[in-house]
Amino acid sequence: MSRAGAALSRRERILRGPIGPTLIRLSAPTIIGALIQVTISVVEGVVIGGLGTEALAGAALVFPVFMLTTMLSAGAIGGAVSGAMARANGAGDAEQVARVVRAALVIAVGGAAIMGGGLMLVDADLFRLLGGTGPALDAALSYGAVFFPGMLAIWVFNMIAGLMRGTGDMVRPMVAIGVVTGLHAAICWPLVGAFGMSGAALALISAYGIGALGLLGLVVIGRAGFGLSGAAGVPWGVIGRCLSAGLLAGTQSVLTVATSLLVAGLIGRLGTAALAGYGVAARLELLMVPLIFGVGAALIALVGGNAGAGQRARAIRIGWIGALAAGGLVGAVGLVVAVLPMLWIPLFSADPLVGHVARTALAIIGPCYGFFGVGLALYFASQGLGTLFWPVFGAVIRLAVIGGGAAVLFAVDLATVEALVGLVAAGMVSYGLFNAAALRLGPWRP
Repeated sequence: MSRAGAALSRRERILRGPIGPTLIRLSAPTIIGALIQVTISVVEGVVIGGLGTEALAGAALVFPVFMLTTMLSAGAIGGAVSGAMARANGAGDAEQVARVVRAALVIAVGGAAIMGGGLMLVDADLFRLLGGTGPALDAALSYGAVFFPGMLAIWVFNMIAGLMRGTGDMVRPMVAIGVVTGLHAAICWPLVGAFGMSGAALALISAYGIGALGLLGLVVIGRAGFGLSGAAGVPWGVIGRCLSAGLLAGTQSVLTVATSLLVAGLIGRLGTAALAGYGVAARLELLMVPLIFGVGAALIALVGGNAGAGQRARAIRIGWIGALAAGGLVGAVGLVVAVLPMLWIPLFSADPLVGHVARTALAIIGPCYGFFGVGLALYFASQGLGTLFWPVFGAVIRLAVIGGGAAVLFAVDLATVEALVGLVAAGMVSYGLFNAAALRLGPWRP
């Protein structure tokens, strides 16, 4: 089948295919890719754990910043670009497709420059604010010194992969992340052995950089399902619309990471071992995001494509089915690690104090992952339907539950690891329930 015929076939499946099988068909490659991508952070965590508890604590400070980069470039602003591509593809508008491609590349460069440059200016103050001191602070700064200026590689890779997913092509992004993961695993150990924490960041940026160049090459030669021809100049109108939706969606990403940083800062007051232990558990929590994104990317393509074709009722139905699927998927993972935490913890640390904190956190938070999965999947579906306000406000609710609860706990001198991670669990539950209720009673009413 020709490339044009394959693109048309994908569009027909999105608009008229049976919802369940089509969702599975589109989600499966991205979920596989997400599971492969999880290996990057697992490998990095294992290698950094070999450097000691202080290095692991430093990684706990900087890891949410990496996740924010991924959330913005793939899930928020990248998701808005993917949604724009899905709507243009659903409408069959070839010129608009070309404009979206150009807009995505401009946004990738600008986003990396603004985010990386800003973090380089405030890195030390940020990590100190989160409780970083001594060797843990030094470890975080060493990682950031390489990661912050090099994050352009992640932005370009995720933007192009998002454009592909917007057309319904889930396989090539999966293959690309597989290549990136394999490269990272091959170079992480020797680079960390040679350069310590700086080497961990260098391994990450190098792997993504090679992957970004590969995807960009497919675009340039016209093998990505779209190209740069067909719309001249910088499409400022498309950029403005994508950023308008993406920055609103980005508020959700910022709030998610701010929540993680807030909890890390609060637990950091209880000691380095407590911070390192929570960091082990939080690494799994934040890694649920790319797993949910496996379903979310398919939802953006399906919901956005149907919305663009004027099939709003079908788009909403797809959104609910996908949210339940994502909740069930990550909920199952959460239950497994809650019951069998030693499947995860020994990968990162053999310190008994670190292990105790991590086991406590996973036992309390793990059963609540399903609510987080439902809430975040509804956020991705809302990118296709243009109903982002309520999922973003749900993230505000989650942060308020945790921040307000923590203020009370510290005020009455009852702040313990158990109490603080209990607030994290309560925040997840409130996030999922609020998003579902707000959309069902509001813009998604039958």
